[in-house]
Amino acid sequence: MGEEVKVFGFWASPYSHRVELALSLKGVPYEYIEEDILKNKSDSLLKYNPIHKKVPVFLHKGKPIVESIVILEYIEETWKANPILPQNPYDKAIDRFWIKFIDDKCLPAVRKATFSPENERETAVEEACECLKTLESALNGKRFFGGDAIGMVDIAANFLTIWLRTIQEATGLEVLSVEKFPDLFKWTDDFISCSVVKESLPPTDKLLSFVKASLSQ
Repeated sequence: MGEEVKVFGFWASPYSHRVELALSLKGVPYEYIEEDILKNKSDSLLKYNPIHKKVPVFLHKGKPIVESIVILEYIEETWKANPILPQNPYDKAIDRFWIKFIDDKCLPAVRKATFSPENERETAVEEACECLKTLESALNGKRFFGGDAIGMVDIAANFLTIWLRTIQEATGLEVLSVEKFPDLFKWTDDFISCSVVKESLPPTDKLLSFVKASLSQ
């Protein structure tokens, strides 16, 4: 399909990265528009996402779609090649469960653990580890959550790769490690080692500087 596709994103956002990665896996050409979401949101961003005023915004044939998982579902239904969800209805439902678990439970718990005050940190880390343990069980011996190839669950879990590693390096706090979660840690290595993923990731040194600057504010 040759329709015009645009992605409004922010270079350090794992949510923007989700959309870009899905399009790359599908082989869909798109125009990327960088947004200064911290200081100067564009008129286009405010026009296309007036409710949340955040990235990513996906524009297809002039029609905007927001929220990264909603966008991924749209991409999957619009471009059928290289599917990122299983074709079997039951397997598809299971993947959607894990995607919801990642966004509703896992990522908030991990963020709380890495950014919580010191007096709350121990409990927050325990909660995050419980979530990561549950998520790790979904791998069940597979290379990716999607099996042999990257799927939508893998894309949804992208924050647990270089973003979490960078935050851990900046804060000195270890939540996800090879000792605690060997299978999940191996998954992070396999994920970022894929060429299509590697090409779309932000530079680690730039991301580390951004995280450190954010923590100092």
